[in-house]
This record gives sequence, structure tokens and C-alpha cells, in this order.
Amino acid sequence: MPTPTQSSTPTLGFIIPQRGALFGLGTLPELLAYGARAEDSGHFDSVFVGDSVTAKHRAESIGLLSFLASSTSDLLLGVACMASFPVRDPVMLAYQWATLDQMSGGRTLLAACTGIIPERDASNVEGGHFGGVRNKDRPARMVETMALVRELWRGEPIDWDGDFHRYQGVHVLPRPVQDPCPIHIAANPFDPRFAGRSMERVATKADGWMVATPAPGLLPGLRSQLVPHLEAAGKDPGRFPITVYGNVSIGDDRGACLAESHRFLEAYYGPVFDETMTEAWTAAGTIDDCLAKLREWRDDGATRIALRLTSWDQDGQFRRLVDELLPAFAGARAGS
Repeated sequence: MPTPTQSSTPTLGFIIPQRGALFGLGTLPELLAYGARAEDSGHFDSVFVGDSVTAKHRAESIGLLSFLASSTSDLLLGVACMASFPVRDPVMLAYQWATLDQMSGGRTLLAACTGIIPERDASNVEGGHFGGVRNKDRPARMVETMALVRELWRGEPIDWDGDFHRYQGVHVLPRPVQDPCPIHIAANPFDPRFAGRSMERVATKADGWMVATPAPGLLPGLRSQLVPHLEAAGKDPGRFPITVYGNVSIGDDRGACLAESHRFLEAYYGPVFDETMTEAWTAAGTIDDCLAKLREWRDDGATRIALRLTSWDQDGQFRRLVDELLPAFAGARAGS
């Protein structure tokens, strides 16, 4: 499957909000059925699930992607994002992900992230369940695990003496079908003190970038810092994959759509996002309103736009998404 670039039109992904099974959005089988529906619609190139272990409870991501591997044929299978990446055992993760890539015929897209959740000290508490993983160590653990997993995917025995993991003669088979098997980094740092370091990490360690946009101007601001790091790393900024993780709520009353999206995000994450952040992160309102946000993400550099329906009416919203909004976006792209 070709990699989209900033000069081309973005591809589209569908995000299955499996955490919603815990607050009345639907059963897991009902939510997972949207993978096949997304593929049948012809609008999407990928389907994503979320991830966490104890910091934010939900059904486990690799297990869900294994199901989606058997219920779809062509869609990329991704994690948006793997927040548990720094606490997972790297050998087991390499083994599981390679198996998933084999099962799917090379259709996986792994997006690692630090998984830091300051609210209720959730990620520090989670880290305590996995040998005392501290928030301050999560970025470095993420980078080391990325490097270790890639070495294991070479299919040869390796020795490893890192800051967090040590192995002698460890050997994992099968190898992934994809060579190299891509690992992106998901990052959307709000604090400018950390943005530069985060974007350097994306540019030098990752095969692509996933970003949410819960602040006005966040994506173009971060991308302006990413580009020089990509150039310094010898990577073409115009060909570096950027997946925007976005929300969508379609309806005649934009205010009502945003209000429901805000309630959805509070149910999903807790009282973390205010109304301004919800608005910045959501394509909400009429078809024209939603098109404006999709175009904004496209123009800000997205090579893929992955969409989550922030509504309790998942079926109705999905129908409007695939029958009205996405054909209109395709028409707008074809006419531009």
C-alpha cells in the first residue's frame, strides 16, 4: 500500500472506541463490527483501536486487532496509540506483534506512545504494577523498547544490555511480514518546554507521527518543529507519514454536537478536556462544518485522518459519515 504524502490527499482511518463498551456505547462485538463495515464502505485504508492496561480500562488492543485481522481483508490494523508500550515486556510484544503481522498478511501499524496520564497519577500507579515504571522514565523506555523490538524482528538471537532491559541470546520467531515493520510515535505535547525534544524523538526514532489536536494551532505548531529535525535526520518532510487522530459528530446543531462530544470525551477520559479543547479536536456540526475541519487537518499536513465517532448513536453517525461526509470530502478533494 503506497505511503501518502503531504502533497497528496490524505487517506482515512476509522477508530473503534472499545473503551465505550464500559459506558453504554455498545458491546465489544457490536463495536468491532464497524471494522468490516468500514472496509465495506470503501472510504478507509485503516482501522484503529485504543490501548491501556490499568490506567484507563478497556479490552486489550492486540487481542482486538487479531479479531479484526480475521474480519477484514485489506485495512491496515493500528493502535491509536499503544499507551502501554513502555510497560509491556519487549520480547513478548515483539512476539505478539510479529504474529499479528503474519496473521494479517503484513497489515499492521504500531503507534507507540509514552502513555503518561497525570490525572489521578494514573500512569504512575499503572507503572507500579509492572515493576515500578515511573512517568519520568516512560519516554526513554519507549525509545529503548522500539529499538529492542526492531532488533528482535530481525529474526536472529541477540544480546541486549540496555538501561531498562537485559537479555542474552533471546530469539523471537516468526518475523513480521513487513520488513521493516513500521513503528510510529504518537505525541501531541502541549508544553513548549517538551515539544522540541518530543518532535526530535519522532523524527529520529519513528517511521511516522500520530497526533491529536485538542488545542487550536497545535498541529501546525508542532509540525513546524518536526520539519527541521526530519531534515537533520535525512528524512523527506514531504513523505513523512502524519496521522491525525480526530473526532467527528455530524448534526444540524453544531452546539449540540459539540456538547455531546464533550460528554463523550469526559466519559472516555474523565474531566480532562474543556469545551475549547473539544472544539479544536472535533469535526462537528453540519456537513459543511465538518468538511471545514477535515480540510484544516489536511492543509496542516495530515497524510491520514483517523476518525472516531464521539456520539452514543454510533450507527446513525456511521451512516452519515460514510453516506454524506466522506463522499463530500472526496468530491472536494477531487475538485481541488
